[in-house]
Amino acid sequence: MSKEAKSLDVSIMGREFKVSCTEEERPELLRAVDYLDRKMREIRDSGKVVGTERIAVMAALNIAHELLTSKVPSDYDVSNVKRRMQAMQAVIDAALSSQDKLL
Repeated sequence: MSKEAKSLDVSIMGREFKVSCTEEERPELLRAVDYLDRKMREIRDSGKVVGTERIAVMAALNIAHELLTSKVPSDYDVSNVKRRMQAMQAVIDAALSSQDKLL
């Protein structure tokens, strides 16, 4: 498989984003996008947080909390977790960047 990064169109809360990943990273990135989309929709649907940027920040905080409070065996390979977090961070950065353009 190729290590060359390719462009991938993803949708988060009905908004389209273009992200870059290798073919090997694609399945994990799509899972991260799906997870982030679900978390953001849950927050939006609760009605307690208004605005895409605030929803994205709250989702990031919730996901970070989940990660930090999870029990991970000492011999666990965290490189997979790091890759997933970087992919999620890229999606969040893209969402916030396009939000700034709207203001």
